This record gives sequence, structure tokens and C-alpha cells, in this order.
Amino acid sequence: MLGDRDIEVVQFGPVCAHAVSMAEAIDMIAQRAASGKGGFVLTPNVDHIAIARRTPEMATAYQRAFLTLADGVPLVAVSRLLRLPLREKVSGSDLFEPLMARCAVDHLPVFFLGATPEACRAATQKLRASHPGIEIAGTDSSMFDLDADPAGALDAVRRARQSGARLIMACLPPRKQLLLARFEDEYRPAVGIGAGSALSFYVGEVRRAPAWASGLGLEWLYRLTREPRRLWRRYLIEDVAAAPVLAQMVLDRLRGRPLSHAAGTRRRHAPAS
Repeated sequence: MLGDRDIEVVQFGPVCAHAVSMAEAIDMIAQRAASGKGGFVLTPNVDHIAIARRTPEMATAYQRAFLTLADGVPLVAVSRLLRLPLREKVSGSDLFEPLMARCAVDHLPVFFLGATPEACRAATQKLRASHPGIEIAGTDSSMFDLDADPAGALDAVRRARQSGARLIMACLPPRKQLLLARFEDEYRPAVGIGAGSALSFYVGEVRRAPAWASGLGLEWLYRLTREPRRLWRRYLIEDVAAAPVLAQMVLDRLRGRPLSHAAGTRRRHAPAS
């Protein structure tokens, strides 16, 4: 439970991460889903920083998310280097199964949005075998372009709400996860979580990096070697835009400027140019 301490939020330029453990994150999400307040969870990494610098809507989404969980070792490493409170990586992929186990215990219906039909079917079967009490309210693998086809995205969100789900796992790439912020009122009382490839990793459709590579922050390199055509531009060109943000954090720390704040204290951070 979280009542015994204040939660700090570390700011990484236009995005942020709550300094919570895996157990605390699961508690916060389950309690929020059970309450019917809705809201959404994002999982920041270097890719999100780079996107938020170019996309004001992503930066705004981070101001509105009720929980943000560090999905990348580089963020945790920078926090430790600068003696900031973020000490633990809580990736969406690692969070997935323990959160599903909690949903089974708390009777919180789950909806899978995104991922392939095959991954959704395999995950449903695997979860029902491992966690008999879990309720998969529905799945939706429909394709849509959030900007070119907002009506298609809205329809998918409404189908998730109509299923009766209390947790929507948005297994979508980062830019499409913006539908969680854009259509927040449409899927309440459910909680939406930007889950990325968590479902595909869980069923083995996409192979995860070995533990040693993940621990060293080299998961990106492992994935690049396996899917070079799809990922080379993201990792080798686009994500370089995050480097100035991390460098600025070091300078700000040396100048004594605050880089963290208490949860619930909203600060406006414009994306760096």
C-alpha cells in the first residue's frame, strides 16, 4: 500500500516517471480500476522522450496520466547518477502477468486492444490456465490510424468500454497510445495502460531480450538486430533526440534546479526544441 510514504515524480524533460516499485504500481492500478475513476498509465522510455519533443500531444498526455512507470534502464540509470528518487525499472512487459494475476483476484475484467488476433487468443488461453479467476472481457485487433482515422480509434475505444472491462491493455506503438489521453472520457470507468509489446512478449510471438541485455540497457540493441528494417530508424535516428534532454538534466542538477516533485503537483514542461 502507498499510504506510508509520499510518491516522487522524476521529470525527464517533457515526460516523467513515478518513483514506485512493481508492487506499488500494481496496487495503484488495481485500486484505480476498482474505483471507477478511469484514467491512464504510460510507460516512459527514451523513445517516449524523443516523441514528446516532437509531439506536444505526447507531452500533454504525460501531464495528465495518473501513473507513469519507467520502462527503460537509461531512465533509471540517469536517476541514480543524479541521485534522484527513481530506483527501479517497472516495464509494461514485466508488469503484465502480475497485474493480470491481481485482476483475477480482484475480479477486474480485462480488455486487450491491439496486438494480433493470434496473440490475443494465445494470451487469453494462457491466462485462463494460469489464473482461473481472470475475466477477459474482449479483444480488438482492428487497425486504425489515430490521426487519419480518429473515428476508427474511437470506435475501438468504445467497444472496449461496452465490454464492461475495468482495465484496457493498449498493446499499441507509442504514438497510437495517445488514444488513451485523447479518448479518456470515452472508456471511463476503465483504466487504460500503454502496454506496447507486452502481450506479444507474453505469448512468445516476439522474443524478449535476454535478462543480461535488458539489465545493461541493451534491449534496444537486441531488438534492432532481430527487426532491423522496422526499428533502425527509431533507434538510430529518432531516439537520438532524447540525448539533449538527458544532458540538460545533468546541467540542471549541477545548477541546483529541481528535477523531481511530489505526485499530484502538476508542473508544465514544454518539449525541448
